[in-house]
Amino acid sequence: MSQAVSARAGADPQAAPEYYTHKQVVKILVGLLMAMMTAMISTSIVGTALPTIVGELGGQEQYSWVASATLLTMTATTPLWGKISDLYGRKRVFQIALLLFVLASAAAGFSQNIGWLIAARAVQGMGVGGLQALTQIVLGDIVEPRERGRYAGYMGSVFGVSTIAGPLAGGFLVDTDALGWRWCFFVSIPLAVVAFIVIARLLHLPKLHNSDARVDWWGALFITGGATALMLLLSFGGKEFAWNSPWSYVLGIGGVLFFLLAIPAERAAHDPILPPRLFRNRTFVFTGLASLLVGVAMFGAMIYLPQYLQIVKGMSPTASGLMMIPMVASMFVTSVISGQLVTRIGRWKIYPMIGMLFVAAGLYLLSHLHVDSSRWVIGGDVAVLGMGLGLTMQILILAAQNAVSRQDIASSTSAVSFFRSLGGAMGVAAFGSVLTTRLSDEMTELMAKAHIRPPAGGGTPSLGSPEAIRQMPEPMQIIIREAFTSALHTVFLIGAPIALLGFFVTLLMKEVPLRTSRTAGDGAPPAEPRPLTREEALAAGLMLELAVQRVHAADGNADDSPVARAAARISPLAEGSTSQRARAAADHVMRPAAMRFLRHGIGETAPVTERTSTSESKEYR
Repeated sequence: MSQAVSARAGADPQAAPEYYTHKQVVKILVGLLMAMMTAMISTSIVGTALPTIVGELGGQEQYSWVASATLLTMTATTPLWGKISDLYGRKRVFQIALLLFVLASAAAGFSQNIGWLIAARAVQGMGVGGLQALTQIVLGDIVEPRERGRYAGYMGSVFGVSTIAGPLAGGFLVDTDALGWRWCFFVSIPLAVVAFIVIARLLHLPKLHNSDARVDWWGALFITGGATALMLLLSFGGKEFAWNSPWSYVLGIGGVLFFLLAIPAERAAHDPILPPRLFRNRTFVFTGLASLLVGVAMFGAMIYLPQYLQIVKGMSPTASGLMMIPMVASMFVTSVISGQLVTRIGRWKIYPMIGMLFVAAGLYLLSHLHVDSSRWVIGGDVAVLGMGLGLTMQILILAAQNAVSRQDIASSTSAVSFFRSLGGAMGVAAFGSVLTTRLSDEMTELMAKAHIRPPAGGGTPSLGSPEAIRQMPEPMQIIIREAFTSALHTVFLIGAPIALLGFFVTLLMKEVPLRTSRTAGDGAPPAEPRPLTREEALAAGLMLELAVQRVHAADGNADDSPVARAAARISPLAEGSTSQRARAAADHVMRPAAMRFLRHGIGETAPVTERTSTSESKEYR
């Protein structure tokens, strides 16, 4: 990467450089990684502290809401943050997301009742959604795809580390008398503040001057409404209400209806949140689908594997968290290595393909765990899973960003992040339903073989916490461990073909060559094309129409007219005199382009294009 920066940036330290050096990118990356780690830790740190929190604040019936509120709002609002940053600027919106996160974290830490805590967690999730999406978007703004791999690997490793570090930190803080559960929320604030300062001092992006931009209110309503309904169904179906219940039908039908209404809303919107043209892009569509499948496999394993370690292997929450370190380590190694190789070689498709095979292999190996499996076997299995996730997650985001135009980077990044979070919610819900059903069947069968009578009223005994299970009679403990292990076999066996399906999806992707450095031949980055304003489009259309009239008015002198000679060079006709080719260019190229410019200038919604040759055009909208 060239070390040149714009003269304007050199003259004004607060000006936005047109091009970032490696040293500048690394400094900004520190702030981005701190923000991302802060956001991801906050989503998982509360898990091990929930029993203590509910015990102090009360509200056992709302237990699941404390854990799900953040995931719900994070997923539902993720598509919105990218478009908001397009309208009001990346840096400003990133800082707003950080500020929202800090205020919500402080409010959660000072909670006096369970309702207060749930509301604070919901607002915190909105900030997390912004930080998760904008971290990737900002990196896409300052680094070209070919160079982005070397930095994206670190983001993937931070994602894995923070996912595991959250429960460990939560357990430590709860067990420390001098701190307590409230510090599960306070601990993230200093990191967020430092990230805010780093971004404020080092990130200088070009200011947006699109006076024609509009907020897509209808799109925001329908997309957020559909995502919220679907997340509520996946988060609470089978727990707060039965899958076969009015609530399930209302949320399911409502979610589908909202998404269907979003289609015409986005087509009609001036600045759509999810531009319909994205879904005509083959690479983007398959990248989003692969991300959804990765989310299903990843979150399903991360949620239910610790239960195996605590219930079957008898580990403490801290020890079960430490057993996930091999997965984090392998994810870190493969994320960094694949990112470096993408930058050096320029090929990216092979990594998610291999990665999905590793994910499938890891889940298949986990399906063979049994009650007596050694820690070495468990560590090796989760390491294989981590290798696959490290090869896949960040490369998919990179592929989506590279496949779209620069103006769609924010929308595509937010969409891929949304699909991954949605896949995670689907995985947790689906695997949880399978686990519950299989566990009940296995326990019933094993109790019958051991001649143990079921509890009064029929069914199987409630498991409770791992500590409560250890207080049960020895025969019952053995039955629970065997039943839980058998139920998990089914869960992971279902996950393996889902990962294989992701492999076939990656096969269908088109490997679009990675865009290289913006540096032109003289070492200076070329100017970035931008959408035309209505005034500019109107002026361009009038000028083109005047040129067309000059060509037609020239008659026999067309061969000597400078306008006609220029027009003849873009004629689609291969033969004929200058006059003939000039008239053909005026009729078939210049006048249609003039009409498109004029329609845009007077407010119609037809796309404005700049004709670059007789066979290709560049779309501005």
